[in-house]
Amino acid sequence: PSYEEKTWGSGALWSSGPLDIPCSLLLPIEVNLGSQDPLLVDPYDMDQYNKMVSTLDTSKKKTPDEEALYVTTLKALSEAVSKIDITYHHLLLNNIFTIRIWYLQRDTLDAFLDLITRLAAVADQYLRECLQMLVNNFTPPLVQRNELPRWAVSRKKDIFFHLCESLKTISDTVPLAPRILRDIIDRSMPKLFDNKAKMVSFVECMLGLDTDRMGDLIGATLLAKVVDLLTELDVNITWEDIIQGEHNKGIFEMELEDLNEDEDGLGQAGTKVLFGGNACAEKLDSLMVVVCEHLKSCAERGYLDKEFDILKAIFRASVLRVHRSKFCQFIMFYACSLDPKICGLEFAFFLTEIFLNKEEDPISRMSAVSYVGSYLSRARFISADTVLAILKKIVDWCDEYCVLQNRGTTANPNHQIFYGACQAVMYVLCFRLRSIMDYPNLKAQLFQLSFGFILNHRLEPLKVCLPSIVNEFLRQAKDAGLFAASMYSAAEDAIESDLSRAFGGINRLDTFFPFDPYLLKESDRYIRPNFEFWSMVKTTYSNDKDDDDDELLDLDAPEMNVGSLDDHVEIDINSDDDELEYSMNKMSITPHHSFYHGMAADGGDAGLSMPARIRPSASPPSRWAMSGSP
Repeated sequence: PSYEEKTWGSGALWSSGPLDIPCSLLLPIEVNLGSQDPLLVDPYDMDQYNKMVSTLDTSKKKTPDEEALYVTTLKALSEAVSKIDITYHHLLLNNIFTIRIWYLQRDTLDAFLDLITRLAAVADQYLRECLQMLVNNFTPPLVQRNELPRWAVSRKKDIFFHLCESLKTISDTVPLAPRILRDIIDRSMPKLFDNKAKMVSFVECMLGLDTDRMGDLIGATLLAKVVDLLTELDVNITWEDIIQGEHNKGIFEMELEDLNEDEDGLGQAGTKVLFGGNACAEKLDSLMVVVCEHLKSCAERGYLDKEFDILKAIFRASVLRVHRSKFCQFIMFYACSLDPKICGLEFAFFLTEIFLNKEEDPISRMSAVSYVGSYLSRARFISADTVLAILKKIVDWCDEYCVLQNRGTTANPNHQIFYGACQAVMYVLCFRLRSIMDYPNLKAQLFQLSFGFILNHRLEPLKVCLPSIVNEFLRQAKDAGLFAASMYSAAEDAIESDLSRAFGGINRLDTFFPFDPYLLKESDRYIRPNFEFWSMVKTTYSNDKDDDDDELLDLDAPEMNVGSLDDHVEIDINSDDDELEYSMNKMSITPHHSFYHGMAADGGDAGLSMPARIRPSASPPSRWAMSGSP
């Protein structure tokens, strides 16, 4: 007798086919011990069915013979999925849907996933259960100490490939599958306090679905969920978690690449080990690696342009107005660095158009101009002519705003937006003025911009913008001869009076610089090669020998705060300046006075230094931190 006959009984019970199974075992099983119904299932068949159910039980380790029987059973069931009924075969289905495929051998894995894809195609029956079982296997079992078991690490790539292929097959077979899969992934997404290894594994497998037709169907949803997770982790790394440098050092002096390698806790290439056990930072860092690898893969396969369009929409909806984010926005920076000529330019003009659009709310416009200023300053892959083109758009807007102010024709003046634009222009020129001046044609265009008219306007932007930026800008502009000589005397007087006051100047606008130096250790390798640190910048006075180092290094990563924007606060664009300023203060990340270092009772005005590293987690992060509550 054959192996199957010895296993299942006489051939009279078998259906035709190369892999037969007793048909009677899959008939509705109505067990009624007291019944004399002639249709009652034969006890022998019932016994064989129970043996089959037991074969699918993976709770016990199987011998080679048992494993072979397991594969045979799975293949046989695949040919008889239409006969499986939830009413009578509940235990059988339960054993199928609770299987952890990470434990299965290769042949068994192939047979099992074939069964699942066929079972999912049974009309109006098991689609949701099959999809849920596959999503449950995005994370390996028995994850301990935030690390995957070694055996799981070695199998991870293969398991992810088979899971994604099965989900794609089901989606191609059942048109309803992508919509249900979106819902299942939404409900199964990792939460803030979940194990880091499980979190990373889930996201890594999930992003594997974002390819080809599957990406067209659910790619936007997948990316949006990942960005939401990154943002939630990011905002739970508070500024109290970030260890500040010494208060008497200039901001630029604290840039991480300039730290000496003999300091404690240094990693590769002079990068400081920044975490020290901060749970949210470590999770975010690992997830940023996963997302960057995904974007790199998209670029290699020629899908980056499509992925970038999705990312822009997600950034606009979920990140732009979240002013407590410090790192998650760098996925845009990295995506742009992968394709500077298309994505890099597109992002710069995308931000600029948001700023110029009068229909946008003030918070979005302020945020956009802060982003574009920080982006043009820090992105080494953006050319000088692109920088100048963007600056011209912003300067022209500032010029028009000043003219309207002089005429008194501005219906709803937004001085904060004006000051933010002025500061962004000066900040960019601190980094890029020398590179623009190196090209005669660009220099000529730059000198045609109306800087003097704007900066000498009665709105006095030089008294409102951050003194460190204004000082550095004027120093370079004077060396370059950007203004008439009379301009500098007036400007210097304004700066001097500003510096004699409390930190920040008269009615200063709190702003933030979203692409300040990156503090996450592992994912830093994706950002650093294309990031402009202050020490790399060639200023117009680079040949001067008598520079005061502390003065020069007072600009990087302008002062930060723990303030946040409550995304539920609605801003009336017609509100008066006081209301608008209150709203702007909520979006700022400039530090409140209570967080100043070294500015205590003696009334010193040393200002804040740049963040140096991230503190360990002293307690679980609070979800309420996102609302800006103390």
